[in-house]
Amino acid sequence: MSIPGPRTAALARRLRARESRNVTFIAEDFPIFWESARGATVVDVDGNEYIDCTAAFGVANAGHGNPRVAQALHDQARLLMHGMGDVHPTEVRVQLLERLADILPCELTTTFLATTGSEAIEAALKTAVLITGKSRFAAYRGGYHGLSLGALGAGGIERFRAPFAAVLGPAPVILEFPHAEEGAVQAAARTREALAGHDDVAALVIEPIQGRAGCIVPPDGYLRELRAICDERNVVMIVDELFTGFGRTGEWFAVDRERIVPDILCIGKAMGSGVPISAAVGRARIMDAWPASTGEALHTSTFLGNPLGCAAALATIDELQRHELPARAKRLGAGLASRLGELRAHRRVVEVRGRGLLWGVQLVNAAVASQVVKRALTRGVMLLQSGIAGDTISITPPLVIEESQLAEAIETLQQIVGESA
Repeated sequence: MSIPGPRTAALARRLRARESRNVTFIAEDFPIFWESARGATVVDVDGNEYIDCTAAFGVANAGHGNPRVAQALHDQARLLMHGMGDVHPTEVRVQLLERLADILPCELTTTFLATTGSEAIEAALKTAVLITGKSRFAAYRGGYHGLSLGALGAGGIERFRAPFAAVLGPAPVILEFPHAEEGAVQAAARTREALAGHDDVAALVIEPIQGRAGCIVPPDGYLRELRAICDERNVVMIVDELFTGFGRTGEWFAVDRERIVPDILCIGKAMGSGVPISAAVGRARIMDAWPASTGEALHTSTFLGNPLGCAAALATIDELQRHELPARAKRLGAGLASRLGELRAHRRVVEVRGRGLLWGVQLVNAAVASQVVKRALTRGVMLLQSGIAGDTISITPPLVIEESQLAEAIETLQQIVGESA
């Protein structure tokens, strides 16, 4: 059967007729419509199977359709599907808050639960404004922290900010994200110089590895240097682990590798295995900038601490621990580094970089990257195009992917890149 198949084509026509045209890119050869998924296998509406090397934007770390997460959702839905946010809490919410404190660095004790990544980022930014009295942020070129108006205040990709610049307030202080080959001390000196003279910065927001920008890995030690810079300048250090968290990089959280503790850590995506839930978790002295509620919270939402999200998160954490998935990501990542390194021999491959099960293969341009993604899809491998210029293939499979599946996916990628060259 052709890919995309006839049912996908029919659904694409229906979608185009009703959905805002800005949302889904539709062409004759892309995308496919999902019908089901299990583990690291996706099935489309035409019955075609794919090895998923995206984990659905890094969400399915514990695997698509994880049976224990599904059972937890079933049990919770029968009991209670929705609570009352900041008015009448639930026991499952308390259980999740306590469980997060167990797996996060011990200094991170106070949590603001949210629904989306951008909402967690906005809670963190608001916290920084409250505790510092400042109103500007420092962000990195290529940094992606969500597309809501508040999150764009710390956005580092100009095409997302530009249409709304008039209502976004002060532009962030844009810093250059260092690459792994640069020394940490040298990179930190450049960051310190860029921040000099900017005494209005409330918070600095950083991804420990940039995801949307094309899997950019900083030099070892840079986060430690950055922690010192934030302390020197009384700037709240916000680390965005929405993508890198929950085992993706071979550690529970990427900050664990350098043993640094940010002021606020933002987590989400894989946290609920597909059920929307996120959090901003901070040091108590930082989070206590918020006043105690007197019955009208300054920042809340209808779905704060939703019981289904909390139950899914608890079950996901159980599965990550039961299968030791962070360690598995580290082991598989070591082998992946060698296999992907072979791609450097191709003249259209610019760079290969990554850690754990978060990798990027940068190609010469976006057209080649697009061609590779589309050809891979026709051969049963699902990849994502990333990078500010769209020139990078990102490889972020579920952490439960079978080794044979991963080997087949990488072999397919190698063949296609060779053909493209």
